[in-house]
Amino acid sequence: MNPFQRMLLAPAALGLVLPAVIAPETAAAGEFASLHSREDISAYMEQQEIDELKAWRSKNQVTSVNQFSDIRPTDWAYQALSNLVEKYGCVAGYPNGTYKGGQAMTRFEAAALLNACLDRVTEVTDELQRLMDEFKKELAVLKGRVDGLEAKVGTLESQQFSTTTKLRGEASFIIAGLPNNNATVGGTGADKNNRRNATTFNYDYRLSFDTSYTGKDLLRGRLRSGNFTTPFGSSSNIFHLDKATGTDSDVRIDRLFYTFPVGNEVKLTAGALVRNTELLSFRPQVYDSGLLDFFGLSGATGTYNKATGAGFGFQWKQNVKKGNPFLTFDASYISSRGFGDSSIGAFSEDSGINVTTQLGARGQNWGAALAYRYGTEGSQVGRDGNLASSLVSLTTGQTSNSVSIGAFWQPTDASWMPSISAGYGFSDASGSSAGDIQSWMVGFQWKDVFQKGNSAGFAFGQAPFASNATSEQSSESFLWEIFYKYQVTDKISITPGIFYAPSYQAAGGDSTWGGVIQTTFRF
Repeated sequence: MNPFQRMLLAPAALGLVLPAVIAPETAAAGEFASLHSREDISAYMEQQEIDELKAWRSKNQVTSVNQFSDIRPTDWAYQALSNLVEKYGCVAGYPNGTYKGGQAMTRFEAAALLNACLDRVTEVTDELQRLMDEFKKELAVLKGRVDGLEAKVGTLESQQFSTTTKLRGEASFIIAGLPNNNATVGGTGADKNNRRNATTFNYDYRLSFDTSYTGKDLLRGRLRSGNFTTPFGSSSNIFHLDKATGTDSDVRIDRLFYTFPVGNEVKLTAGALVRNTELLSFRPQVYDSGLLDFFGLSGATGTYNKATGAGFGFQWKQNVKKGNPFLTFDASYISSRGFGDSSIGAFSEDSGINVTTQLGARGQNWGAALAYRYGTEGSQVGRDGNLASSLVSLTTGQTSNSVSIGAFWQPTDASWMPSISAGYGFSDASGSSAGDIQSWMVGFQWKDVFQKGNSAGFAFGQAPFASNATSEQSSESFLWEIFYKYQVTDKISITPGIFYAPSYQAAGGDSTWGGVIQTTFRF
């Protein structure tokens, strides 16, 4: 790049020089950190010219310097620039045809105007040399800013993770306690696990690698680790937390699938580790505490049982004009335990088959869905249930049919009116002594509580219970939850919550309550 061509970048650098007087360098660094590809970098540089220089740069070159009516004709610099413009037709003016002389930016603007002509100059005359000497300091500053910008771009390109893959992470610290009313006070020996007021400090850590080759497809691989145990880490427990894992601090791949579009309305997904609830066009609820797992599954954990394994899915979303209501239909097949064992296979009756379908309708601030799931041996039917542990998963020869209906409505703007989510689920487990299993929930949530971005809400319902099983197997207990989510920054949130369950089966039918403080970091 010759000196004249390099100086053509000075107008772009001008947009960085002037804001730097009042803004810290960290602002530009933050913008660069968000760029992930050469296309992003090019778009960023183009946008800098548009946003920062549109006050003095016109879309069209002018052919006469007389349009700059604000510059006094008696100024020698005016005369010199006039000669350049008349000879080379190279200077861009303001959209209204005036040059804003007299402002503090005048010398930098004049230097930028001079730069716009230098690449067209065929010889350096005495007049041109005088202009370059007059604005030597300003030209040096602009050139330095251009060099600095090019160095930052070069560093970004050499250090970026990938041109096609984005890394997203989430870390959660969870302090929770669940007093045991039936415990032995100061328990020791055989009773050491039954002490009162036990408090835990657990974590959940996720790293997602999202790759796109066309801009519309998605290859996702996710690493996850955590250290949850009973009661908060067990999916058979009524107080199972949404963030809980069963990895015992091991790092594992828990998602690996590829999604791609077919036309404008259909998406297909296949993978070795995919979850049925993530193959739905939407979940029929907006209540989102992020605490108890049960209240995040539309009150129907028999249908939305979070089956994860090898499988494939189909999603159809009606293509309508933006803002209009639309229909959806989803179907998926997941083998929750046969994918890693060739002696079982992914299509055997004992491979934990989960066939899930959902028909939904959604508008701008409402949604409703009817769903069905068929399960075989090895699949879960009583997730997050108030059931005996023997009724949670299907055993040899057992199958289940689960149906659910859910809906939500939310105000278009934050107000005293909360969003409302409700859902009901019913499961029939053939060959099981549990018989019919039911569950339901209702949730209310307010947005921008006390401060923009914060939310608060409460939910209640009944976790899965066996309606026609023996008293030793089932307990029709209500479950309550209340929370407040404080959004510290865009990436950090703190959510305290309290939950309560009367007649809790696992606690001998006694009332049980607990609390949690969940801090989540996203990056």
